[in-house]
Amino acid sequence: MWITGLPGSGKSTIAYRLRDGFEDVVVLNMDELRSIVTPDPSYSDTEREYVYRSIVYTAKKLYEAGHNVVIDATGNRRRWRELARSVIPEFFEVYLECPIETCIKREGQRMETHGAPKDIYKKAERGWPVPGRTVPYEEPVEPELIIHTDRETPEEAVERIKRMISDRGV
Repeated sequence: MWITGLPGSGKSTIAYRLRDGFEDVVVLNMDELRSIVTPDPSYSDTEREYVYRSIVYTAKKLYEAGHNVVIDATGNRRRWRELARSVIPEFFEVYLECPIETCIKREGQRMETHGAPKDIYKKAERGWPVPGRTVPYEEPVEPELIIHTDRETPEEAVERIKRMISDRGV
């Protein structure tokens, strides 16, 4: 499952609550992966291409080893999420839709970043490549589930994801 959405939309919060609610769930957090793959990130298009392809490959291998995998990553380019869909059976895309104003407010107030850089939207004002601000965020075309995180709590989101998984017999 790939949980996608703008920075501050609630991806990590929901991903880690899912992990706590299921057996054998591995959360692949993009910010944690990036800190190892590119310890001094430039966030260039080329670097993003390699890092996102790496997370898809890792998710595929973990899935093949019998694990349930949640990708916690913005994935601002649709092609990366479609790559995951093409190589991982039983793939689900969950889109956390949230107004950018709400994401900016949340990001500025959050205490736990799960490895994400602090003040990312402020950095966008200084030219940093930030999805939804200075680089495009390509919304999913047909995600399996859309959650409006400005109107639904993380607990409600997790319950909706659980229902989706159950309804699909996975």
